[in-house]
Amino acid sequence: MPKINVVTLGCPKNLVDTEYLLGQLKHSSIQIVANSDEADTVIINTCGFIKDAKQESIDTIVEAVEKKKRGRLKKIVVMGCLSERFRRELAADIPEVDSFYGTNQLTAVLKDIGVDYKSELLGERFLTTPVHYAYLKISEGCDNPCSFCAIPLMRGKHRSRPIEEIMIEARMLAENGVKELIVIAQDTTYFGLDLYGERRLAKLLGELNSVDGIEWIRLMYAYPAKFPLDVIEAFQKFPKLCRYIDIPIQHTSDDVLKSMRRGLTERSTRDLLLRLKSDISGIALRTTLIVGYPNETEEDFNALCEFVKEMRFHRLGVFTYSEEEGTAAYILGDPISEEIKLERQAAVMEIQKEISMHHNESLIGKTVRVLIDSHDGEFFIGRTEWDAPEIDQEVFVRSSRILKTGTFHTVTITDAVEYDLFAS
Repeated sequence: MPKINVVTLGCPKNLVDTEYLLGQLKHSSIQIVANSDEADTVIINTCGFIKDAKQESIDTIVEAVEKKKRGRLKKIVVMGCLSERFRRELAADIPEVDSFYGTNQLTAVLKDIGVDYKSELLGERFLTTPVHYAYLKISEGCDNPCSFCAIPLMRGKHRSRPIEEIMIEARMLAENGVKELIVIAQDTTYFGLDLYGERRLAKLLGELNSVDGIEWIRLMYAYPAKFPLDVIEAFQKFPKLCRYIDIPIQHTSDDVLKSMRRGLTERSTRDLLLRLKSDISGIALRTTLIVGYPNETEEDFNALCEFVKEMRFHRLGVFTYSEEEGTAAYILGDPISEEIKLERQAAVMEIQKEISMHHNESLIGKTVRVLIDSHDGEFFIGRTEWDAPEIDQEVFVRSSRILKTGTFHTVTITDAVEYDLFAS
């Protein structure tokens, strides 16, 4: 019986692809092992988003090649974003890899390892997350023309999944113990436009709200340009929606936004964020920014810092600009030094640290509902509805009784640091 180890790199979208692959393998004669040292075949699902992610993928492939040279692996299969984007170059540079596949070739990957694709397993996945939460991918690809982004090169144009198909998967996840659905896509707000002629994210959120067993629904990757305003109404109508939106704005300077091809301005960005804050009670906004974009001046960067101070995001991450071959911004070069990029990244995060500390201190003495994710020493570790797994802060709970993983509890916040809370 072949023993296969699957390594997943990159974002939750990649993770879901791996879970579909594992779901197919589970119904075959393949034995899935958790460690490549126990395997005779390794499948590496790569990321090719930015420079650091590409390097991690290459390093992982090289590590597998070394094991193969020592006779500890028989076969290496590489799939995913990096392989989609640089398949020819990778095959030439790393000939020890047996085969390369792109991002939408699940059937071909399965055939390569001697497994027939089973269409009757629609929506079935082998979860690699804790059983109480799962990512729900509602579409694939992206039609936005962002100048810095290589996702369309790797994932293709936007393709919405039919609502009926998504609902089959959501109910299946709920029946298997999932309590939190994390809605993801390259752009969740575009959902439905290609398939139904209109954006139907709000309708989908309403359908998901009706699934028995699901208690939290979390919205990620909401593109801010042309944000569907009926989604705001959905937050007002459907109680299972976490008061949380991940909305990557990337920048606020009009000159930078225009060069980035983001389709909005500083003013329209501000108007949208203020409306979300005013119309959705208790909303926590998460965003990501890019610093060091080729035409970002010191004045542009200072304006971005002032915007962060004004908006006081609950959650924020900062990327340094990564020059990506094949993107529209590639012709601009990479004139800003890595040192300046890192200085700007650190400066924004220093501002955010103070904002986050203020948000957290305001919760001391209050009661909040948390979902328990794990247990470590004296603490049960959970999250509020304002926090996504892996990327946001946690609540460290002391309790005289056992708090089972995957259960909800009301706790009192007793202390706070910049990016974590303590409770009893």
